[in-house]
Amino acid sequence: MEARLILLFLFISLCSAGYNLKYNWGPQAIIDQWKYFNGADPTHGYVYYANYDQAHQWGYVRIQGGKAYIGGDSTSVSSGSGRGSTRISSPIQFTKGLVIADIAHMPVGMGTWPAFWTCTTSGWPTGGEIDVIEGVNGETLNQMTLHASPTCTVPGKYNEFANVLGTNCDVYATGNAGCARKDVDSATYGNGFNNIGGGVYAMQWADDGVFIWFFKRNAIPADINNNVPNPAGWGNPRARFAFNQGCDGNAHFYNHEIIFDNTYCGDWAGAAYPNGKAACEDYVRNNPGAFANAYWLVNSVKLYQL
Repeated sequence: MEARLILLFLFISLCSAGYNLKYNWGPQAIIDQWKYFNGADPTHGYVYYANYDQAHQWGYVRIQGGKAYIGGDSTSVSSGSGRGSTRISSPIQFTKGLVIADIAHMPVGMGTWPAFWTCTTSGWPTGGEIDVIEGVNGETLNQMTLHASPTCTVPGKYNEFANVLGTNCDVYATGNAGCARKDVDSATYGNGFNNIGGGVYAMQWADDGVFIWFFKRNAIPADINNNVPNPAGWGNPRARFAFNQGCDGNAHFYNHEIIFDNTYCGDWAGAAYPNGKAACEDYVRNNPGAFANAYWLVNSVKLYQL
């Protein structure tokens, strides 16, 4: 009888083991506790990133409708280094875990380059980068990408919704294109995302790879809402980046911060803009009203770890 009770206890313990909530940032915590990047844009955008005091004073960050508003300048003709914007990162670093972000609105507009991502804090690309939400200009589909130091490749498409754009994550071998996945659902990005009130993005970073899910507002799993997330029950991800013999995940990905930002033009949005980067910067400089919708609205960001 005693042996049976011990076995039953072990079975219950194993079944209940899973992700534990380590950090839960609500709207006020996001705009008050996260770090504000104030340096030159590493992607060479036409942007001025406001520091903490400036972002609060100028209204780039605030609580709007109970959500964290993270935006920039949409009222002034720009000068100097570029249009005012905000780039914030989590106050902690982490290696592996489950990041769940409830987002109601994301920046849109020609010339914009919004991203929700995690990145190493020491000597990029060493330590790697995971792009969960990213796109430029009038894009309608989300792009998810890993960027890594040399000798990191992942397999091609397998049980994922997004299309494979590349399998070599080495930034030097691909012109920094990374190993990218392009989604097929317009609800995952831009106006399509905003029109449905956004939803939840979940990024699982595990021993065997990185996996990204998106759930529309009306289809968020109950286990996420109840803070007991179980990725095993979520079905196929939007993107799957499996670590195998082609990429040692432990060697290429570590010590990340979680980041929200929106730059303008720059290496990608500028190159993809009609008539090029100069035309992009001219448009961004002289059309402040075009960026009235270039902002994030965030309900929460949660980090779970095993």
